[in-house]
Amino acid sequence: MNYSIDLKELAMRESEKVEWKENGDDKEIVKKIVKTISAFANDISNFGGGYVVCGAKETKDEYGFPKLEYTGLSANKLKEIEGKVLQHCRDYVSPPIIPIVQEIENPENSETRILTFIVLATTEAHSYRDGENSAYYVRISRETREARNGILSQLLVKKQKVEYFDKRMHPKATESDIDVLLFRDCMQEMGLLYSDKSLEDYFSDREQIAEFVPPLFKRGELDDILHPRNFTLLLFGKKTSITTNFPDSHTILSVYSGTDRSVPTAERHILTGSIIEQARKAVELLNAQAYTAFDKTNAKPNQVKYPIRALQEAVINAIVHRNYEIPEPIRITVFSDRIEIMSPGELHWGVNKEKFLEGKASPKWRNQSFAYLFNKLQLAQSEGQGIPTIFRTMKEEGCPNPTFEIGTDSIICVLPAHPRHRIVSELQEIQDKIILGNLEGAKHQVLSLLNTDLYNFRTLDLYCEIIAKQKRPQELYEFISTTKLDFYSLNPNTLINIAEILTFQKEDKNYEFLANRILSFALSGRIEESQVVKAVVNLKKVGTPEDVIKFVGDVFSKYPSLTTNATLFEKRATAKMDLAKSCIKTAKDFKSNPKTKARAWELCRQYLGEAEKDLSKALEFADNPNEKFFIENHINFLEKMKKTSQKPR
Repeated sequence: MNYSIDLKELAMRESEKVEWKENGDDKEIVKKIVKTISAFANDISNFGGGYVVCGAKETKDEYGFPKLEYTGLSANKLKEIEGKVLQHCRDYVSPPIIPIVQEIENPENSETRILTFIVLATTEAHSYRDGENSAYYVRISRETREARNGILSQLLVKKQKVEYFDKRMHPKATESDIDVLLFRDCMQEMGLLYSDKSLEDYFSDREQIAEFVPPLFKRGELDDILHPRNFTLLLFGKKTSITTNFPDSHTILSVYSGTDRSVPTAERHILTGSIIEQARKAVELLNAQAYTAFDKTNAKPNQVKYPIRALQEAVINAIVHRNYEIPEPIRITVFSDRIEIMSPGELHWGVNKEKFLEGKASPKWRNQSFAYLFNKLQLAQSEGQGIPTIFRTMKEEGCPNPTFEIGTDSIICVLPAHPRHRIVSELQEIQDKIILGNLEGAKHQVLSLLNTDLYNFRTLDLYCEIIAKQKRPQELYEFISTTKLDFYSLNPNTLINIAEILTFQKEDKNYEFLANRILSFALSGRIEESQVVKAVVNLKKVGTPEDVIKFVGDVFSKYPSLTTNATLFEKRATAKMDLAKSCIKTAKDFKSNPKTKARAWELCRQYLGEAEKDLSKALEFADNPNEKFFIENHINFLEKMKKTSQKPR
C-alpha cells in the first residue's frame, strides 16, 4: 500500500514514534537507525510501529523550542543510505525486518529528497547483532534503548502472548455484522476512502486502511471465512452485532442533581452501538454541562463550568483505553460539583503512576487501533496528549485540577466543576415549587437567577416549563426581546423548548417568525432524536412546507440513523401534500392561464408521487397502532388528491 506521509503531521507527533536523522551514510549512524527500526518493530508501547526520517534534524528556535530543519539528501546519497539500512535489516536483525521505504519531496529544497522508513509492529521479538553481541531494543520516550531486566521480560512475554485485544479476530462475527454506511462515512471523514478501491478491497485480510492499522478482517484457520477484528466490529459494527458480541461495551451516563447518589431520581442514558457513536453522543450530552456562568462583578465575567475540550478528552480516553475484556460498562456520572468518568481496566504496565497522576506520563496504548483511528477522526487530541490536555484546559479555565482514582480493575477520572457554579440546590428548590404548583414563586426565583446567569441552560429550561404551564408565550417573547438573548450561546434542546412555547400564540405572525428563526439556530447543532421530531412538529406549525421538506432532508443526511423514523417521513409527506394542494388551487383558478394550469397539475402529481413514497416509508417504520391509523388516513386522503389531479383522457 502506498502510504501518504505528511512531514508536518509527523513533526507534531510524539517523539516515541518518530526518529529524525540528518544523514545516514556513516556506519555508526546506520547502526543507530537499524536499532531504532528494530525497536519500532518490537513496539513495546503498542504504538503500532514508527518512522525513521533521514534528511532532517531537530534544532531549536530563538526561544529554545524544538524546530525541524529539512537538510535533505541528494539522489546518490539517498540510494546509498537506503541500501545500507536495508542490508543491515536483513543481515544484522533477527528475525530480519523489511521496512517500507518512501521518498518525500523536501519542502525547503526541491533538489533534494527526504528518505522515510515506515516500520510496522510485528508479532516477533527482534534482536540486533553487533559483532558477537546480540541485544533487543525498545523505544522509551524519545530514545532507543537496549531492553534489559524487567523491560526485556515484558517484551518477550508480550511477543509470546496472543494479539492485543483490538487486533484480535472475532471468530463469531462476519462481514454481515459491519455497518457499511457507517464505515464509508468514517473512512471519508478520515480521508482514507479512495475512489479506485471497492468495498471488497477494504473488507479483506490483505488491505490496510492506514499504516499502523492491520487489515480489517482475518481469515479463520478452521472455516477459512473472513472474520472482523475486534477493532473493526467495535468501530464500524451494527448496533445489534456489537450488543450481541460485546454486551458490556456500552456507556452509561447518569446525571444527579446533588453531590451524591442519594437523590431518588436521576437522568439516565444508556449509549450503545459503535464506540464512535457512543463517544460522540456522550460528548454531546456532556456539552450541556459545560454551560457558562456570568458575573459582571468579576474580572472574568464569563466562566464555563467545565472546559468542553477537557470533557471530550476524558470521554475519549475512557473509551479508547478501556479494557474491553472486563465485563463492565463505562460509567459517566454527573453530580452538581463534579463529573466522574470510570473506565474499566488497570493502568498500563508501562506507565509511571506518579507521572500519570501529574499529567506528565509518556503515552502507552492498550488499544492502538482505536487510538490511531480516533485521532484520524479528530475526536482525540494529538496522540498521547489526552491527559496533558485535560490538565491544561482545566487550569486555563480556573477549574481545580482533575484527579484520578487508580484501582486494580478501573480508573476513575474526576473533573471538578468551577467554583462559581453553586446554584444546583436553588434549581432544585425551583423544581420543587413547580411540582407543588407554586408557579409564581418559582418564576420569581428563576428570573432572579437568570438576571445574573442568563445562559444557564437548566435555569432557562425551568423558565420555559413555568411559562408553558401558565400559557403565557407573550412573557417569553418580551423576555427574549428585553434580554437580547444570543441564540448562538444556547444549546439546541433549549432553543426547541423556546420555539415550541412561541407557537402557542398563533394570532401574531411575529411570534411565528421568531419561532422559525430560533428553530433554524437549533437545527445547526447536534440534537437528540426526540428533539428532532419535536422540532419538525413545531416547524410544521410556523414554517412553510418547503422549510419542512428541506429540514427533514438535511436531518437524513446529517443523521443516517434517523432514516427509520416514521414521524419524519410522515411530516415530510404532509408538507408535500400541502404543496400539492396549492398546485390544485392554482390549477382550478380561472385567472390562471393554460400554461400555468398545466404546469400546476404537473407539479401537483410530482409532489403527490413523492408524498406517497414517504407515507409508504412512514407506515413501514411506524411501531404503534395510533401512528399507523393517522398515516393510513393520510394515504386515503392522498388517493383522493391523486384522482383529482389525474390527466384527462
